[in-house]
Amino acid sequence: MQRRRLLPLLPALTLLAMLGPVVAGLWGTVLPALGHLPAAGLQGPSLQPVRDLFGWAGLPRAVMLSIGTGLLATVISLAIVMLVTAGWSGTRPFRMLERALSPLLAVPHAAAAFGLAFLIAPSGWVARLTSPWLTGWDRPPDLLIVQDSWGLTMTAGLIVKEVPFLLLITLAALGQADAQRSVRVAQALGYGRLTGWLKTVFPRVYAQIRPPVYVVLAYAMSVVDVAIILGPNTPPSLSVQIVKWMSHPDLAFRLEAAAGALLQLALVIGALVIWRLGEMIVAALGRRWIASGARGRADPVVAGAALFTGTFCALAVLFGLIGLAIWSFAGFWSFPAPFPDEMTFRNWLRFGPGTLNALGETALIAVTAATVALILTIGCLEAEYRHNIRVSQRAVWLLYLPLLVPQTAFLPGLQTLMLNFGADVGRVPVILAHLVFVLPYVFLSLSDPFRAWDTRMGVIAAALGSSPHRILWRVRLPMLLRPVLTALAVGLAVSVGQYLPTLLIGGGRVVTLTTEAVALASGGDRRAIGVYGLMQTGAALVPFALALLIPALIWRNRKGLRHG
Repeated sequence: MQRRRLLPLLPALTLLAMLGPVVAGLWGTVLPALGHLPAAGLQGPSLQPVRDLFGWAGLPRAVMLSIGTGLLATVISLAIVMLVTAGWSGTRPFRMLERALSPLLAVPHAAAAFGLAFLIAPSGWVARLTSPWLTGWDRPPDLLIVQDSWGLTMTAGLIVKEVPFLLLITLAALGQADAQRSVRVAQALGYGRLTGWLKTVFPRVYAQIRPPVYVVLAYAMSVVDVAIILGPNTPPSLSVQIVKWMSHPDLAFRLEAAAGALLQLALVIGALVIWRLGEMIVAALGRRWIASGARGRADPVVAGAALFTGTFCALAVLFGLIGLAIWSFAGFWSFPAPFPDEMTFRNWLRFGPGTLNALGETALIAVTAATVALILTIGCLEAEYRHNIRVSQRAVWLLYLPLLVPQTAFLPGLQTLMLNFGADVGRVPVILAHLVFVLPYVFLSLSDPFRAWDTRMGVIAAALGSSPHRILWRVRLPMLLRPVLTALAVGLAVSVGQYLPTLLIGGGRVVTLTTEAVALASGGDRRAIGVYGLMQTGAALVPFALALLIPALIWRNRKGLRHG
């Protein structure tokens, strides 16, 4: 009886876990932005924080960096994915690229950013490999590549990480777009493969992937860890400056940080509005292009360029990780030598104890947050099934809302509220903060396989006398073991990569692999960064490997369940 009463409450509890901290954090941001911070002895309302913000000399540059990098990274990432899919979907090169990009989705943004920095820095691996026979450099060139003032390297780092995400989202949407038949009909009418796909399939696919595209835009505009590693610092992007103000020992700077957080939120909302207007303009131009009857003579050239760019993104992350691994074992390595003079375990012996402690904290937080997210998700989906609840489009947008609101807009306010109420910072608040971001990804990963399960199996089990709970635990979840473990792995990877929630909500007392790796960015010790970056990547990738291995071992004698 208690279970029956609890199950319908799980959707409301899930929404509260996702949206409650966001709403509370935004309220906690508005109050300090209006000069009200009792913990610092300040009583509002006052517009002085807003005046201080607009009096900061670096604000125009910081705003342009946030807008420019966000829009540019999103446009380029989306263009690469659409053109690669249009020109190559269903072919062998596309399947190879898909296999190469899929594992890279789990690589944390910080690790990918460090790997890219190790590749393209003036003393990076690319310069070392080309110096002996191409450039003739005997010392690193005096070029500002990493942390360039225009944020181009930061934009590149975001692109190489968002391309795998958007590609896999697009592949999931293709199954509902009847893509292959549409392309065959278009080709029969004389259209090129790429042009035919863009004219017939793209509108349907984009309608399905619009929310994830908005998430990419919001994230790229407000990212902190990638901006610290690859972005400029004089001035930094607005999100990084907000974190600096929040970390200042003078509590009065939190007021300016809160004003900056509201400005960051306004910028993201404005960019989303601009993007939506852009969608309408592109749709109008697209209808004219479709009516023009252009067959796409340049399709082979465009498709080839797109495949090259997509492959470059995959190789950039892959070789960046290899670079991290080499640096983690490197002894003396002088420029322009392409490889270290020796490989040694001294770096691991030196930094290993610290990484193990951080790994333990990372694993505890990630496992707890991902497990709670998985329980809530399964409960919501089971309640939806048993009570015949129809999910509306508004409910889907609620899942994306915590991902659309910039972290820098509500996490500082959440920390300020905790400070005002005297709440202690530590591991439990960090887990709850991680749950805000883990839960949407776990739900989105498991919802489609859960809803696609053949309900006739449940009918048969019920006819044999099984209760709904017994059907769930003994029939449905075993058959969905691989999707369940994959969703859990997604949640673990999302938690492992969380930097800002751990830093702000943990008050600097909770040390994870991500916070330690980003903290090392200012020191420039590549060997330490290599060790921490490799450990961080392993912590995110190992769960995915187990999600593939465990079902294969458990169902090795049940062929029909291996791919469930």
